[in-house]
Amino acid sequence: MKFTLSWLKQHLDTDASVDTVADTLTRIGLEVEGVANPGAALADFRVARVLTAERHPEADKLQVLSVDAGDGPMQVVCGAPNARAGLVGVFGPPGAYVPGADITLKVAAIRGVESRGMMCSARELQIGEGHEGIIELPADAPVGTPYPDYAGLNDPVFDISVTPNRQDCMGVRGIARDLAAAGLGTLKPLAAAYHMSNVDPVPGDGGGPDVATLDPDGCSAFYAQAVSGVTNGEGSWWIARQLKAIGQKPISALVDITNFVSIDLGRPLHVYDRAKLSGTLVARKAHPGEQVLALNGKTYALDDTMTVIADDREVHDIGGIMGGEHSGVSDTTTDVLIECAYFDPENIARTGQKLLLTSDARTRFERGVDPAFLDQGLSIATQLVVELCGGTPSGITRAGAPPATKHVILYDPHLCDTLGGLHVPPEQQARILLSLGFTMGAIDHADAYSDALFATVERPWPVTVPSWRRDVEGAPDLVEEVIRIAGLDKVPAVPLPRVPGVARPTATPEQKLERVVRRTAAARGLSEAVTWSFIAEDQAAAFGGGVWTLTNPISEELKVMRPSLLPGLLAAAERNAKRGATTIRLFEIGRRYLGDGEHPALGVVLAGEARGRDWQAGKAQSFDAFDAKAEALALLAAAGAPVANLQVMGEAGEEWHPGQSGTLRLGPKTVLARFGVLHPGVLKAFDLSGAVAAVEIYLDALPAKRASGFMRAAYTPPALQPVTRDFAFLVPAELAAGDLVRAVKGADKTAIVDTRLFDRFVKDEQTSLAIEVTLQPGAKSFTDEALKAIADKVVAAAAKLGATLRG
Repeated sequence: MKFTLSWLKQHLDTDASVDTVADTLTRIGLEVEGVANPGAALADFRVARVLTAERHPEADKLQVLSVDAGDGPMQVVCGAPNARAGLVGVFGPPGAYVPGADITLKVAAIRGVESRGMMCSARELQIGEGHEGIIELPADAPVGTPYPDYAGLNDPVFDISVTPNRQDCMGVRGIARDLAAAGLGTLKPLAAAYHMSNVDPVPGDGGGPDVATLDPDGCSAFYAQAVSGVTNGEGSWWIARQLKAIGQKPISALVDITNFVSIDLGRPLHVYDRAKLSGTLVARKAHPGEQVLALNGKTYALDDTMTVIADDREVHDIGGIMGGEHSGVSDTTTDVLIECAYFDPENIARTGQKLLLTSDARTRFERGVDPAFLDQGLSIATQLVVELCGGTPSGITRAGAPPATKHVILYDPHLCDTLGGLHVPPEQQARILLSLGFTMGAIDHADAYSDALFATVERPWPVTVPSWRRDVEGAPDLVEEVIRIAGLDKVPAVPLPRVPGVARPTATPEQKLERVVRRTAAARGLSEAVTWSFIAEDQAAAFGGGVWTLTNPISEELKVMRPSLLPGLLAAAERNAKRGATTIRLFEIGRRYLGDGEHPALGVVLAGEARGRDWQAGKAQSFDAFDAKAEALALLAAAGAPVANLQVMGEAGEEWHPGQSGTLRLGPKTVLARFGVLHPGVLKAFDLSGAVAAVEIYLDALPAKRASGFMRAAYTPPALQPVTRDFAFLVPAELAAGDLVRAVKGADKTAIVDTRLFDRFVKDEQTSLAIEVTLQPGAKSFTDEALKAIADKVVAAAAKLGATLRG
């Protein structure tokens, strides 16, 4: 939501500075995302008069101008066809930056004639689209005045973030009301803001236009008034100025009026060219197969769940979202019909989602516009049309009725202390609620408040919610209103009461596990990332597809709940790589969403250079499957998994590179982790190049630890030193080294405490694996006979796998 300071002051009588307004907006819950000053970029440009204009001696299409910008005549070469003596325009001196042309002016010779600056067009200054000639200002424009001052461009523009529940702040007046309640000024009467005597319904000649609503669920109220004999030319300068300041393009007087009222009051309207309508204009459900060409130039297919505005011939409007191109006003329009209707928010949201169509009107209607503001909204629009475009208004037709039922809440002011944690005197609470538009008994607005009248209010207070506050449903909502205006920063920080005695640990085993692996991953040099649980369909498809798909996603990029943590990490790696990161080491702890529910997991992505170039290794090396395996084993060991008993089995899946991945299992069925290098096809989907290694550990698959109290067992080292023996085996080429290591370790589970592969080579098409076996004697040292017996067991266990002792 954008608006200028001068626009705000049309409704708020205040002398507050820009910084004060910005700070107050954020304090009361309307977060300011930025404050821009569009005139700052044009500070060097000045109003100037062309004194003389002569033909360029070397070019027919150029003129040599003598320009006065307040400092005396300056010579400028200009190619604009409208340049002439006496014209008043905008001059840029040497050193000025022209944003539309992306150049900095300097003294230059053009076809042999020196030029000391530039007379500018609207497009060159990025204040309009006009480029057929230079800007022409009124003849009495003060020469030498900085152009931003003359054009009112030094008007700060606020950009605020409005939460979905604050539909009243989708209009400038609603924001002004909040600021007035916060003590930043006085809210002007609505009529005074528009310099009107009143905003009562405009009396017209004859009956109202022929309109009706046949869809009470989608459009419960359809008010309309016609104006005949209008002139739809260029819009009013003060409306166009405000629209341009917030990035809206002025179109015509009639369209600008509806856009202005929509942003100013949060009340979308629509104007039809009556000459293009046939018969009664009705709000109804669309017929299956009907189509409409909207104002954005696109054709939309409709169904019978959507509300449309149609006449006897065709559909003219997707109700509450966008008008149709056929019945839109043009420069030749002389008779108009002004529509002011109430559309159901839920119906608008569903229609917009189905059509993938967004608009300013939809943004406001789906949040909920004020249902009691139809007459006043129509009156203001009609008065502006008559004032700016001329014409004669007709009577008003009111088809249907808006859902404007009163909602009364019994409010106990003590709730501010108990729910909000802040003591606000009841009198101050009453003033805050009244200034926000709430009423209490006979006190119907803030100016009517008096201590004597307040004393007559019943306890608890019967607070009537204003029609524009659809979000206020109960007493806690009133506490929120009081607290945010009084100041959330004033809520004292109070510690929670402690239970007597020794506090018990509250962390669950799952939380403790996540803390351990998080610290371990960070200690190993991995950077933690927090990514969305929602991802795009194509990202989910790269990892087998998602089971949980949202029917009403925020965007198509956040449609599927992730089946793996790796898509989010790969997207983060892509962003880092495009910003110049050479080594990317990311991890995340989160949830996967599968068909049987949520599953906690830890994901790791290693991209870029694993080891930089140096004099020994030469060029930089990428991460490989062994890097991923090392991370997986280290993290599993920290999590308490029996790493020594894990099996490396098979490949990790289709999304992994063939031959460069594996799974770590506890037994043949329990998969604890997958690791390796990702498939090039997957990396292409994320716009990543080179090898990318990854790990995914399934935390819910880890064996649960038994509670052992707070004390560790005493350290009792063996009395005798261990003994190591080396065995070298010739093995079949297809035999996995891990299988041989496990077989050797299981040959004598009492004596053998550890086994380790320490050598591998291939000679004459034979594979040799060398294993170090650690033996731990118990009560007495091993004898030669005992060692030979153990060695025979090792050889026999290896032989079962086809391995033979190498001679």
